Amino acid sequence: MASEPVRITNFLDSADTRSTLEAVRELGAIVQVNEQEVVIRGCGLRNAQAPGSPIDVGNAGTLMRLLPGWLAFQPGASFELDGDESIRRRPVDRIAEPLTLMGARLDARAGRFPPFTVHGEALTGIAYELPIASAQVKSCVLLAGLGTDGTTVIEPIPTRDHTERLLISAGASVTRERTPGGGYSTTVGNADELELDRVTVPGDLSSAAFLIAAGVLVSGSRLVLKGVGVNWTRAGFLRILQRMGAIVVGEIESDGSFGAGEPVVDLDVRSAPIEGTTVECDEVPLAIDELPLVALLGCFAEGETVVRGAGELRVKESDRIATVVEGLSGLGADIEALADGFVVRGTGRLRGGRLEAFGDHRLALLGAVAGLASEQGVEVVGMEAAAVSYPGFEDDVAALAS
Repeated sequence: MASEPVRITNFLDSADTRSTLEAVRELGAIVQVNEQEVVIRGCGLRNAQAPGSPIDVGNAGTLMRLLPGWLAFQPGASFELDGDESIRRRPVDRIAEPLTLMGARLDARAGRFPPFTVHGEALTGIAYELPIASAQVKSCVLLAGLGTDGTTVIEPIPTRDHTERLLISAGASVTRERTPGGGYSTTVGNADELELDRVTVPGDLSSAAFLIAAGVLVSGSRLVLKGVGVNWTRAGFLRILQRMGAIVVGEIESDGSFGAGEPVVDLDVRSAPIEGTTVECDEVPLAIDELPLVALLGCFAEGETVVRGAGELRVKESDRIATVVEGLSGLGADIEALADGFVVRGTGRLRGGRLEAFGDHRLALLGAVAGLASEQGVEVVGMEAAAVSYPGFEDDVAALAS
């Protein structure tokens, strides 16, 4: 979307990012990739080219929900998006509603599933209150707002704000205010162009979380993870761990911080006994991808661990409430599903066994960490799914365990 070339370092080479790079190529950007950096020569904010075939988002749910925000203000152009079998089960009606209110049109299978087509139009700014806290939906609307005279998104509770920070870095007008209910009202103004200098991607906390959990659970462990992003809207998992008594040392960004750029620190992790905790609704958006790990930690914690308000887990790559409960139960956990979460009664151990990943990268990674901490080890069926977000995981774990 930028008007000048952008250089990106410390990028993740995974299935999801490859899908993203191929998508922007199809829209007219020139992409060069080498071991040190990605260079993207964009087509500009209003010059996306409609390809002659569907854009394949693969398994990238974030791409599927963010990209339509940009495409929606390309008047006269239509863009079809499709993906793998998992993506075709993930609804897009939550982005269709605000984009339609702004003047765009989305035609989706059965009214809410991929494949779907975005028909670009001249958009009108709106004030949109999210029915459910979602950083992906918020980001889609904010991107569409760049093509309006001003658009505001009101979120009931804070969600991840990487998009807002990147837009500020690119020169967009973005303001954020607290709402009486404890969430945020974020407004983006019309932009003629975006310009970014070199972008260094922080170490991904959602990927680091699996190594952190292993470090906490495997007796005698000590590891340091360097350059991890600790944006406070992303660090909910670390705050949950601290409450459980885990030893994870590193300065997390203070709540409410906002501006351009992402905070990065080194995290020092050590094994430690942990206690059960309760994760409430307002914490869920800030730890949504790490909640399966909270379930695993709960198996080894003293007392009960409860997660509520996490119904969003049911529409991820798998129904992560059902698959996590089934998977951990099969390994010997005392865990029970709730409509919007789960309850784990800690026993201090996992027997081990066999866990099916169901094509879900985070479930595959969960099974591997469970195997490290269990008595008999875990056979993960479908471990190749981990390559969606963390292709080097097995090598990293082997190096740590050697």
